[in-house]
Amino acid sequence: MNVVFRTVVLLVISNTFMTFAWYAHLKNLGHRTWLAAALVSWGIALFEYLFQVPANRMGFTVMSLAQLKIIQEVITLSVFVPFSIFYMRQSWSWNFLGAGLCLLGAVFFIFREPNVTRPEHASPVAVSQVADDFSASDDA
Repeated sequence: MNVVFRTVVLLVISNTFMTFAWYAHLKNLGHRTWLAAALVSWGIALFEYLFQVPANRMGFTVMSLAQLKIIQEVITLSVFVPFSIFYMRQSWSWNFLGAGLCLLGAVFFIFREPNVTRPEHASPVAVSQVADDFSASDDA
């Protein structure tokens, strides 16, 4: 499977956990103390990091840091809008579309630079090592 595709899939999963960690407590834990909500959110965020760290390690072998960041922002909005509408029951806003168009502009500017095939400090072994580590955690 393509490194960029694997990176995006892992970041979508990571971002789903992140969105729930950051915002679901507003709906589900409003009757609890902020500390209880923070601890629950922290527990959810652990799963975010279990997907985000391997995703960024793989992605950084073929993309620049700026490209990884912009991909993350596009994924964030792509996960947040449905979460906001369907889970949190917020109303649709045309501002979501405007924000998406602004992000498309950011994608254009960040990815129009010559493609960074491999950052100086990253090695091809890093991709296979992260993939192996991630697969091994699935088998356990």
